[in-house]
Amino acid sequence: MPKVTLADGRVEQVPEGTPIGDVLGPEALSAKVDGVPVDLSWPVTRDVDAEGLGPNDPEGLRVLRHSTAHVMAQAVCDLWPGAKYAIGPPIEGGFYYDFELPQSLTPDDLERIERRMRGIVAQDQAFVREELDREQAAERFADQPFKKEIIDSAEAAEGALGETFSVYRNDGWADLCLGPHVPSTRRLGAFKLLSLAGAYWRGDEKRPQLQRVYGTAWATQADLDAYLHRLEEAERRDHRKLAKQLDLFSFPDELGAGLLIWHPRGGVFRMQIENYLRDIHVRSGYTPVFTPHIAKSGLWETSGHLAKYRDNMYPAMHDDNDVDYFVKPMNCPFHVLVYKSQTRSYRDLPMRLFELGTIYRHERAGTLHGILRVRGGTQDDSHIICRRDQLVEEVLRVFDLTLQIHRTFGFKDFVINLSTKPGIAIGDEQMWTEATEYLKQALDSSGLDYTVAEGEGAFYGPKVDFHARDAIGRLWQLTTVQCDFALPERFDMSYTGDDNERHRPVMIHRAILGTIERFVGVLIEHYAGAFPAWLAPVQVRLVPIADRHAEHARGLASLFAESDLRTEVDDSRETVGKKIRAAQLMKIPYTIVVGDKEIEAGVVSVRDRDGREVRGIGVDAFADAVASEVRSRSVEGVDLDRLLGAGPETGTA
Repeated sequence: MPKVTLADGRVEQVPEGTPIGDVLGPEALSAKVDGVPVDLSWPVTRDVDAEGLGPNDPEGLRVLRHSTAHVMAQAVCDLWPGAKYAIGPPIEGGFYYDFELPQSLTPDDLERIERRMRGIVAQDQAFVREELDREQAAERFADQPFKKEIIDSAEAAEGALGETFSVYRNDGWADLCLGPHVPSTRRLGAFKLLSLAGAYWRGDEKRPQLQRVYGTAWATQADLDAYLHRLEEAERRDHRKLAKQLDLFSFPDELGAGLLIWHPRGGVFRMQIENYLRDIHVRSGYTPVFTPHIAKSGLWETSGHLAKYRDNMYPAMHDDNDVDYFVKPMNCPFHVLVYKSQTRSYRDLPMRLFELGTIYRHERAGTLHGILRVRGGTQDDSHIICRRDQLVEEVLRVFDLTLQIHRTFGFKDFVINLSTKPGIAIGDEQMWTEATEYLKQALDSSGLDYTVAEGEGAFYGPKVDFHARDAIGRLWQLTTVQCDFALPERFDMSYTGDDNERHRPVMIHRAILGTIERFVGVLIEHYAGAFPAWLAPVQVRLVPIADRHAEHARGLASLFAESDLRTEVDDSRETVGKKIRAAQLMKIPYTIVVGDKEIEAGVVSVRDRDGREVRGIGVDAFADAVASEVRSRSVEGVDLDRLLGAGPETGTA
């Protein structure tokens, strides 16, 4: 009889054909057999290693959400006979399904769909897996044009197994799907449908526009409630709303989708980020360079971008000599030209080039999302050209700089991935293997925990991705460190070694923040717009109680400016209460109310963003404390009580 070795080391001997689920615990929703996800009904016919996947396992939760997506599509088809359904995968935080329907769905329809889903769950319908040949599959889905297209294209990720197709059905409703799924609808957990959106079939604006229904599913109601609370918090932190409230930037229609302008407050905010980056890179041994925004097509042909990345590039511009120019989607080829501008020796290496370089990518309209996904952005881009014997040490230096920069901005928790060769790539297998091994050596030497993300590398090399966790637990991919042997080969880069022979260098690509634009969006949502004082566009706002106090307030503003503090005076005709409220809405770190008592005593009354007010602080003591906070780039505010000494007079709004 076959033996099943379980994750805890136990070995079970079972009759041939026994469902793997019979060997696993009651919490299992699906299983992994020899590392391959399967249904609990999978028959044991040989010796295998197996583990159960429950709703608290990431892979088990993915199965739960995938099955819930099927039930949602089944419910939609029940409610709207003749519905055409496209695809419905699990995604981060939930699932979606795309439909072509005879009418537009409304938020009220989500409640109808949920009620029908609960009815399907109560019926405890079994998920039954079948394998059909192409003719059978085409017949099964004869009235479903999107499924027929999948069958014709034989996409493996959508149910194709060579010339056979995997189908799951329950109660007569069927879908193309690789699975696995939960055993029956009764095993689904808590779920909720969240929103509606439009989506083009296959993401192509020239194809039919479908109606997308988003939902989420969790093991328990408590898990679902916690997630919905996080969504509410995310809504409160939405960078698009906060950017408008804080007057940071905007997207005028006259510019086109995905293109923004920075307002004065946003410009000051961005300048703090860029100044810090320039300073720390110079102190870390990088040399600043500047490159143009466009280049002739030949550069992009040599780099491989026209062959591998053209769909993301803007169309060519033609000059009078019929030469094609492209705006740059990346900075790397320009930095190669900087390197090649002179003959290089081994003594010149490593060469660390740094540029705040603006790039342009023709992102699909449906993927644009505020400042988090734009068509024109500025990368904190660096390329390190080094010898192979320097490679691991240089990557480790990048890791250290990455952590230092992100911690300065207030991020402390990271998830790190090593991403390997994707399906579309340049360079031979040996090059990819060697480059991946160098990155793995660096990660192992660093002591950082990491996982391997198969097939997620860049087209010219493997990479290490740093994902930072924000204040409400969301992960944001920020830093990318790539090891590239391909571009040095394609551009015939070389240096003269100590043996007086010609050698090929290695190139490290790295952007620690990604693009400034996207990172600003992440910062806005991380801090909910309440930035540390060193980043805040205005650090101190002075509020005179009456017109006669305005001159003194302006004098204080000038005094604070001498300490390099960014200040402004609100001398509007509004009441003091409204002025204070306006400062709180602008999330200004410190608001100072100026009246007769403060002027007579030579002190200030300071209110922080939380509404806590401390009176009687010495002017110089306050200025010195905030200036010190700003210079140190602290993410913690000044302890105002400590500026008073004993017996502070305080009040809370």
